[in-house]
Amino acid sequence: MRLSPLLLFPGIFVCALFPLTNGEEQRIPEEKLLVVTVATKETDGFKRFFHSAKHFNYTVKVLGEGEKWNSGDYMPAPGGGQKVRLLKAALEEMKDEDKIILFIDSYDVVFASGPKELLKKFQQARHTVVFSSESLIWPDRHLEDKHPHVAEGNRFLGSGGFIGYLPNIKEMVADWTGEDNDSDQLFFTKIYIDPVKRKSTNITLDSKCRLFQNLHGALDEVVLKFEDGRVRARNMLYDTLPVVIHGNGPTKLQINYLGNYIPDTWTFETGCTVCHEDLHPLSALQESEYPLVVFGIFIQQPTPFVAVFFERLLKLQYPKNRLKLFIYNQETHHEGQISSFLKDHGSLYQDVKLVGPEEEIDQAASRNLGLDMCRKDKNCDYFFILDIEVVLENENTLTILIEQNLPVVAPMITRVGRLWSNFWGALSADGYYARSEDYVDIVQGRRVGVWNVPYVSSVYLVKASLLRSELSDYELFTSNLLDPDMAYCHNIRSKGIFMYVTNMHTFGHILSTENYQTSHLHNDLWQIFENPVDWQERYIHENYTRIMKDKLIETPCPDVYWFPIFSDVACNHIVEEMEHNGRWSGGANTDKRIQGGYENVPTIDIHMNQINFEKEWQKLLLEYIAPITEKMYPGYYTKCSSPLNFVVRYKPDEQPLLVPHHDASTFTINVALNSKDVDYQGGGCRFLRYNCSIQAPRKGWAILHPGRLTHYHEGLPTTAGVRYIAVSFVDP
Repeated sequence: MRLSPLLLFPGIFVCALFPLTNGEEQRIPEEKLLVVTVATKETDGFKRFFHSAKHFNYTVKVLGEGEKWNSGDYMPAPGGGQKVRLLKAALEEMKDEDKIILFIDSYDVVFASGPKELLKKFQQARHTVVFSSESLIWPDRHLEDKHPHVAEGNRFLGSGGFIGYLPNIKEMVADWTGEDNDSDQLFFTKIYIDPVKRKSTNITLDSKCRLFQNLHGALDEVVLKFEDGRVRARNMLYDTLPVVIHGNGPTKLQINYLGNYIPDTWTFETGCTVCHEDLHPLSALQESEYPLVVFGIFIQQPTPFVAVFFERLLKLQYPKNRLKLFIYNQETHHEGQISSFLKDHGSLYQDVKLVGPEEEIDQAASRNLGLDMCRKDKNCDYFFILDIEVVLENENTLTILIEQNLPVVAPMITRVGRLWSNFWGALSADGYYARSEDYVDIVQGRRVGVWNVPYVSSVYLVKASLLRSELSDYELFTSNLLDPDMAYCHNIRSKGIFMYVTNMHTFGHILSTENYQTSHLHNDLWQIFENPVDWQERYIHENYTRIMKDKLIETPCPDVYWFPIFSDVACNHIVEEMEHNGRWSGGANTDKRIQGGYENVPTIDIHMNQINFEKEWQKLLLEYIAPITEKMYPGYYTKCSSPLNFVVRYKPDEQPLLVPHHDASTFTINVALNSKDVDYQGGGCRFLRYNCSIQAPRKGWAILHPGRLTHYHEGLPTTAGVRYIAVSFVDP
């Protein structure tokens, strides 16, 4: 049944369908509304759209499922005719003439409110068909002058969303005879700018974005509004709260950003409301049932703490027989560490493939190769990329990411003390980094959730099913213009695949590789400035931070304090570094290394400045020794001026002891670098005034004592083996 001409006037039309009550229009029942959309496949964007529709209890009819998409990608070329064809065919089968049809895109659309508000605003428009509006005209600029002027708001029609009565929309699309790749935007625009057709179908535009918000051309107008546990998009220009948000044209990243919050996906009151949905739990599985992961490790430059990286890899809580290692190493400097790890532990893994420097494969090619290893392995379920500079402190990282059940997901990692992270919240116009409004809050943990972002790097998980379908192109990391990570993310985005970063857990951080020198035996010792957190974990005694709380400082002699400072690794590395240097002094009184050139009580030693470790040692004194000194000697404050810092070697046949003496210091630090009864016999320190000896120095523990006047002391004889101590004369 078609409407009579009389019923084409909006006021009369609505009155005829819905009798007036108390002088007000009767509301359209929500069950009369049908959302119609076209989706030829279930993309990440469609899943987001459908989730928002379900959240507000919309009834949705999906057209074109399983069809090949023939209408282009909208930008920059026109397209979309296939949607009109499918809509026309679907409407012909509908008979309920008072049904309201909302026809919208789905891949880049979210609902911000429910049917009740949508229908109310539609009725208030007083027309039978309402189109979304835009401030920009597209695809034919020559039609600009033919668009009706509006008192306020946008002049131009947007075809990505419209709402109307079934008969009127049927009439509007009845004349469609175009091809699938013809422009739906142009088709509807020509109807709208034709005064006769516009009046016949009774079309208007939602010029102030009360129902529809197209983001293209309006990004500066739209902000998030958080209120009473809800999140809306607000158009500041017109002070409206649109119901349908559409990331049309080149605004896909912006709709992704808004979709992190709308509809009520994340609020200040509830936090993330969807982060525990659609999970893929592993806890009930037997180890043999765990997903098979190709684990890609990429070493592209000299990097500190590589040995620690492999120690953490061993601690990862995931069945090792469900991991295949792909290790790409571009640095000969790290070959020994990799070889040692594989020799000791390689057999634990299902398979290992090593690509070394001799193969001369660049960064992009190595990553393409790693992905393809998973792609071609029919048993591979995931590919996990991990750059060597990533410090994964969370042993459950891989399990957590797999359980998120997302196409591409990264654990958020940051650089200590900085806002740098492994994701970007937004992109600039030329595709590089831009800071999103929420970036700092996410990095600093004030907003916690799982976030749709345009760029991830350094560490992330990819579903293997994607590599065999949408991401089947081998050279995902290859580009003449972009670096490999940017090229990869660009290719992901161009396929409409969402990338996520999660900060639901603390995962770890990323090392600084700047200024990393490889000229020493143990180069990590020099990282106290660049990577202080990792340096402390590697080289400072595990009990150091508990010294005060647990009262670990001992007093073996009057005004002598004994406490843990170095780890075993630190002690070993310092000793090995000194022996590697090998320039031990002869133990003579004449010593050109010190001011004045004469030493009263000489030792066989190597000064810290001989291995270029003076600045690092000074930093150690300030950070770890000064706080203890000021606590144990109240009222004394030190800047740890220390012109003499050195490692002493005692051997029975070289220099077994040190005669009684005062130190040229206000206080002295003496750290035992190896163990009595393991590495040597005898040794120790005796304070003559108190006839008090420390005869069993503990490896890694420091003795702190005054240097002059009261603490005349001697080094007791080493009777076997070799004894090493590190000494600082502080504040001479």
